[in-house]
Amino acid sequence: MVRLPLNDLNLLVILAELIRTRNITLTARHLRMSQPSVSRALGRLREHLGDPLLMRTTGGMHLTQRAQDLARPLQEWLESTSGLLTPQQFAPATLERAFRLASGDYGVSAVIAPALPAIRAQAPGVELDIRPSSADLPARLGSGDIDMIVSALPVESTSVHERMLFAEEFRCLVDHAHPLAQRDPQRAPSLEEFLAWPHIALTISDGGAGHDPVEASLGHRAEERRVIARLSYLQAAPDLLTGSEAIITLPRRAAERFSRVHGFACLPAPPIRPITYRLLWHDRAQRDPAVQWLAAMLEAGCREPETGRLRAA
Repeated sequence: MVRLPLNDLNLLVILAELIRTRNITLTARHLRMSQPSVSRALGRLREHLGDPLLMRTTGGMHLTQRAQDLARPLQEWLESTSGLLTPQQFAPATLERAFRLASGDYGVSAVIAPALPAIRAQAPGVELDIRPSSADLPARLGSGDIDMIVSALPVESTSVHERMLFAEEFRCLVDHAHPLAQRDPQRAPSLEEFLAWPHIALTISDGGAGHDPVEASLGHRAEERRVIARLSYLQAAPDLLTGSEAIITLPRRAAERFSRVHGFACLPAPPIRPITYRLLWHDRAQRDPAVQWLAAMLEAGCREPETGRLRAA
């Protein structure tokens, strides 16, 4: 078996062109080489293969049987190598891939669920494997355990890229029989009214200690807030609120959805800092067209095109 050194593989390109043109001058012109360089390459090929390959006759250069036998395999090799190195056009319709996303239940409700129909329409071969958040998210991104994070909490890492999705305001929900439900639904309760009632608190967690945005916004007055239950699962909120005199303060879209479905009164909240939801992915996926396509689809699913507002979950 003939073995060419790796640095001599370019000889095969020259040989393919020599077989095609049967002319050293034309080969040099087509490959933008000097004629002596092509002649030296032919000499090395003859030495490697033990065959003259091209023979000069009165009618011009003719191929030996060995060269004729090499013509088709060389052409197939060149075509496959060219296809390997040429960037492929990304086509979602042909994508067969399972994406692993880490998200809490609100990220699923507000970001992933609205985008899913469009994702399925464009890429029916795509699967979204949604996994729970954890405290080691940057490490999981770096190891490839997950492809993307939907999060309201920042990830401090120079190897993590992010795309901001939306800044979400808060609303207060109360049972339809609550005294606050009998007043103007457009008027936010004062801070004193807000603190006068018991609270069901929502903790936003990515697997760590968690963050209570209401408590953080209340500052020194947070100790006046009487919490009777604390949730880290958004979908359990209606079960605790029904028939209760408590207030629960939720991100706007979740509050509006629960209000429609369960008949709760939805009121403006006292001043509470909005939460920012974002997508995060590792540097290794920054040039992955499939990951960037998915990020764009998830971002588009968060918006209401007719108003520019975020779509209600």
